[in-house]
Amino acid sequence: MSISILLVDDFEPWRRLVCSIVKKERSLEITCEASDGLEAVQKAEELRPDLILLDIGLPRINGIEAARRIRHVSPDSKIVFLTMDNSPDVAQEALSTGAQGFVHKIRAQSELIPAIELVLRRQPVPSKSKSTRSMSPLICLNET
Repeated sequence: MSISILLVDDFEPWRRLVCSIVKKERSLEITCEASDGLEAVQKAEELRPDLILLDIGLPRINGIEAARRIRHVSPDSKIVFLTMDNSPDVAQEALSTGAQGFVHKIRAQSELIPAIELVLRRQPVPSKSKSTRSMSPLICLNET
C-alpha cells in the first residue's frame, strides 16, 4: 500500500522536481497537485491524502492559512512544509498549525525523503527546543 501525497506549490518546475524525488520511493505516491492555497484545501477535503507537502508562499491564501483550514477538513492528513523560507519564526508559526514537519527547499534533494519517513513513523529526533525537534537547522519536526 502506498502513501498518498498532495503536492502544493505554485511553481510547476519545482513540483516536477519534487515528483522526481518522491518517485524514487516506491511506498510514496503523489496522487494530486495543487498550485494555490485554496485549491490545496479543496483537494485535501476531497481526497484526504496521507501526507501534504505544502509551500508557504502560495497565491490566494498562503500555506500557513491553508494548513489551518486543512486541519479542519482533513484532520488525519500529515503536513510537511517545503519552503524557501528558513526563518525560525516562520517555522514556528508553520508548526503551530499542527503541521508535522518543515523542510527548506534547498535541502529537498537530500532531506525530503528522510523527513517524510520520520513524520510518517513519528520517530523522535534529537530536540533542540521544547517546541520543535531538529535534524538540521533546516528540518524541524513537530513533537506531536
